[in-house]
Amino acid sequence: MSHLPLDRVLQGDCIEVMRSLPSSSVDMILTDPPYLVAYRDRAGRTVANDSDPAWLKPAFAEMARLLKPGGLCISFYGWNAVEQFAAAWREADLRMVGHLTFVKDYPSSSRFLGHHHEQAYLLAKGHPPLPHRPIADVRRFTYTGNTLHPTQKPVQPLAELIAAFTRPGDVVLDPFCGSGSTLVAARSLGRHALGIELDAGHRWTAAMRLALADADREADSLAGRDEAA
Repeated sequence: MSHLPLDRVLQGDCIEVMRSLPSSSVDMILTDPPYLVAYRDRAGRTVANDSDPAWLKPAFAEMARLLKPGGLCISFYGWNAVEQFAAAWREADLRMVGHLTFVKDYPSSSRFLGHHHEQAYLLAKGHPPLPHRPIADVRRFTYTGNTLHPTQKPVQPLAELIAAFTRPGDVVLDPFCGSGSTLVAARSLGRHALGIELDAGHRWTAAMRLALADADREADSLAGRDEAA
């Protein structure tokens, strides 16, 4: 694929799909990959490839290739697989430049401790400029109900990250896009979005949410023009 498709959700293995995309073509990556914890929610739903780390290094190698020099990647990760994730990031030459904690009012699991947070690393390709107003590294997460995906993320915290590290017109990639929350957040801010999803059902959900986000944005634009007239 000689060009980068924009504002679409591609179905397939993200490693193979990313290999077909041009190098240095995306401005930011924001993704929630499998945590390597063999996750199963209360309804028995699981996440594909969540117990096999074979995808980890090749996937992040492709993400690093697609990211523009000076670009940023935000990756959620499983705390008990952090060494495996860190090894993949180092091998891809993605530098850890920050860490984010997302506080939840509810535990997603409870064993020795109640798990009341999610976490992500801020990774840099090369040496991006420092932001003028750095955002806080502790953020709030609201509960989505996980109605569309077993690990569905809320849109607003993702939008805050995209707003902090990109400009209008930039391209945001999510190679593990699930139900499409990253894509909705990007389009709501006037950024281009590209998602990749292995599961056909989740890919359909993400595509429908992306289409609705574009429709809402167009309706807001028309309303603004009417008011101006």
